[in-house]
Amino acid sequence: MVLALQVAGLIAVDQVAIALTPHLPLPLPSNLVGMLLLALLLLTGLVRESWLGQAAALFQRHLAFFFVPIAVGLMAYGSLLRQHGLMLLLVILVSTAAGIAAAGWIGTRPGLGERPPAPAP
Repeated sequence: MVLALQVAGLIAVDQVAIALTPHLPLPLPSNLVGMLLLALLLLTGLVRESWLGQAAALFQRHLAFFFVPIAVGLMAYGSLLRQHGLMLLLVILVSTAAGIAAAGWIGTRPGLGERPPAPAP
């Protein structure tokens, strides 16, 4: 019964996010809004981790099953992958490398993460 209530709680957060998403000033996907909403609820203490932990652990344990529809969907694009697969792979690799390089460059810029100087005694 506890597990069912926890799953219902996660579904409720998801449904609130779905309802909230069209009214936001930015075009964000509802699953991102749901994760942000859940993080906000957990950080503010309105929802305790123990209230949802068992259901979250169940979903995490079976996370691979959520990717099966994506893999099956890719099979429908077999001809596209045969024709343009190498180019798509190249684009994915280059864009990933560019994202990592940009994050590294931003992270090493002066002033980020530095503490302000201590006041003179």
